[in-house]
Amino acid sequence: MRRWLWLWWWCCFCLGVAVTSGVEGAEEVTYDGRSLIIDGQRKLLFSGSIHYPRSTPDMWPSLISKAKNGGLDVIETYVFWNLHEPQPGQYDFSGRRDIVRFIKEVQAQGLYACIRIGPFIESEWNYGGLPFWLHDVPGIVFRSDNEPFKFYMQNFTTKIVNMFKTEGLYASEGGPIILSQIENEYQNIERAFGDKGPPYVRWAAAMAVGLDTGVPWVMCKQDDAPDPVINSCNGRKCGETFVGPNSPNKPAIWTENWTSFYQTYGDKTPLRSAEDIAFNVALFIAKKNGSFINYYMYYGGTNFERTSSSYSITSYYDEAPLDEYGLIREPKWGHLKELHAIIKLCSPTLLSGVSSVSSLGVKQEAYVFMGKLEGCVAFLVNHDTVLRKAIVEFGNSSYELPPTSISILPNCTSEAFNTAKVSTQFSTRSMKAAIKFDRVDSWNKFREGIPLYEDISLRSNTLLEHMNTTKDQSDYLWYTISTEHDSSIRESELSVDSWGHVLHSFVNGEPSGSAHGSHKNSSFTLKSSIQLNQGINNISLLSATVGLPDSGAFLERRALGLHKVSIQYSERTQDLSNSSWGYQVGLLGEKLQIFSEEGSTGVQWANFANSSQSLTWYKSIFDAPAGDDPLALNLGSMGKGEVWINGQSIGRYWISFRTEDGSPSQTWYHVPRSFLKPTGNLLVLFEEEAGGNPTGISLDTVSITKVCGHFSDHTNLLPSRKQRVVHLSCPPKRKISKILFASFGSPLGDCQSYALGSCHFSNSTQVVEKKCIGKRKCSIPQSYKRLGGDPCPGFPKALLVEAQCQ
Repeated sequence: MRRWLWLWWWCCFCLGVAVTSGVEGAEEVTYDGRSLIIDGQRKLLFSGSIHYPRSTPDMWPSLISKAKNGGLDVIETYVFWNLHEPQPGQYDFSGRRDIVRFIKEVQAQGLYACIRIGPFIESEWNYGGLPFWLHDVPGIVFRSDNEPFKFYMQNFTTKIVNMFKTEGLYASEGGPIILSQIENEYQNIERAFGDKGPPYVRWAAAMAVGLDTGVPWVMCKQDDAPDPVINSCNGRKCGETFVGPNSPNKPAIWTENWTSFYQTYGDKTPLRSAEDIAFNVALFIAKKNGSFINYYMYYGGTNFERTSSSYSITSYYDEAPLDEYGLIREPKWGHLKELHAIIKLCSPTLLSGVSSVSSLGVKQEAYVFMGKLEGCVAFLVNHDTVLRKAIVEFGNSSYELPPTSISILPNCTSEAFNTAKVSTQFSTRSMKAAIKFDRVDSWNKFREGIPLYEDISLRSNTLLEHMNTTKDQSDYLWYTISTEHDSSIRESELSVDSWGHVLHSFVNGEPSGSAHGSHKNSSFTLKSSIQLNQGINNISLLSATVGLPDSGAFLERRALGLHKVSIQYSERTQDLSNSSWGYQVGLLGEKLQIFSEEGSTGVQWANFANSSQSLTWYKSIFDAPAGDDPLALNLGSMGKGEVWINGQSIGRYWISFRTEDGSPSQTWYHVPRSFLKPTGNLLVLFEEEAGGNPTGISLDTVSITKVCGHFSDHTNLLPSRKQRVVHLSCPPKRKISKILFASFGSPLGDCQSYALGSCHFSNSTQVVEKKCIGKRKCSIPQSYKRLGGDPCPGFPKALLVEAQCQ
């Protein structure tokens, strides 16, 4: 009898598994108006963007681990169509393109995944992620109710979804993917397509849902996202700007909370404080019932090869919580980690409670969540940006709120976290030269040839559009013409109008001028004085792109390159635009692949003497620096070009394009350790400009060399802390070697800028040294007894410590 009961129970169990999931370990993912629901449990989730091709596979485990330790539940990534299908039907999922391996690493570390298939992604990525071959499909109109585009979009989306299904990567199969995205910020351009826009939105949603992934789909910045697709918010302030879900049955999701912003050449580094990010996250949760927040980017990474979009620098979101090299950026990482911990502590009440809002002042308010049975969470919000602080009354107590801040009270009584009060340590990143390429005899050079009209077979009686001619196989397109000059006046002016991005001109083989546009205005005109010989003259114009456009309606119609060329003589203007032109796609060095180990042996390199010539390739050999610190090439002595290590491009550089204060937008260029061999590494650069000096290059190690902690009587206190403590922590394999500053009393400023105040305990440094020197981590309690007494009784105290890591 017992045996039959056991068999009956086992059959029922197996049948139940088959009916509810079909796969061992599968999780059902649904949603309602409050949150995503995973296996019947509501989830308040923090997510972070880490793009697999902007890093290397050997970096993925560490990046994901640091994100998890920072309190994230989900890793988000785009899918990069032009990387995976460079030619129709030819797919590549190797190396940095191995998205399956990336997602499995996410799963191995116990996190969920959000996959934004797009397949248009923008992302400051070349052509918005679309493969350029789409441009040549007859009758195609990108991102509209257009049959050719929909055919290829559906084909690729289906390819990706089926690949994930085969690998069992959806939560419905036991995998980590709980959310997918179709399209990307389409509402920004939807009106431009007229009556072809809304049907495309409906088609894209139905196509995605019809793929039956078993997990929800989202459309970001798409207020008309059709059911059951969830509309979500992108931006810095979704707690203020998000209108909300377009159905009461959909949760409030924030797919892009920008942790800084992308940077283009000529721009300063965009900054966003940890305090501002935390404020807007807390406001989104309190005001919009937000239950899913994704940081874009949590780790930005590197635009290797030619993958960046128009004018975008090679580094991507270096100011994210994890910097370009994968190092933790404090206080951003730590401050958000503390916020995540507090929100998770409150999440049962936040997800099940009833919310209300009340006024605490002209620019102050309280959002309160009351649990159905028990529990109370309050968010005290101060929107005032002017006053030094606001004193508000809530419940039976008074609370001090700094400007633009939110205090979180997990029990509606005690403040556990304030978004403007940073208690985590600050860190300072340093670059130190490991190898200097300063020896002239360590370099060789190869001069790129300047093609002439008569040597080129590709001809046209008009100026060809740049992108349609190169097919994105190179940044470079040569326009050449041979023109006869029969005037006794030699001096003339060459005028060339271009839609971008860079132009170098040569007359009879000699440089005659250069010009470029900018991210704000790609169109520009090159005007240069030239001297023409009596008879035949050769004019060669090198047009260069710095990434293709990544956004906007009718992307397939965009044009780059030259559109008018003329010579101004004293008495007349000669328009050459509709003359016979010769064209060469790319450079000779690219064709020969002289940046590779095999290709570099196939040309005759010359000894390096000087760097006065433009269009020059430079080569050097070096051994890998010892250790495991990240590496970066300091290219501050160069002009503009591209750089390769052992045949792998680490991206474009453009040092000569300066910001308003005269500094380059980017000086250091990431060299992943996985690109290197122990010895005999090949470094090759192509330099466009005259004056780029390779002997000024160095290969630098990147490390956190300083940490700083600050605590005061006004700093918030997490419930888990019994007393105020300054925590210092050096990176792994480094220890605190020196105390650079220590003051218990009333130090002025903060970790970014400090000085001794009127109250200072003279033995502060000695006390901290005894506690911290020689250790990787140390904690200094703000205790009068442990710090030697109270240096100024009756006044608020602070402790500020900066230490050197070595």
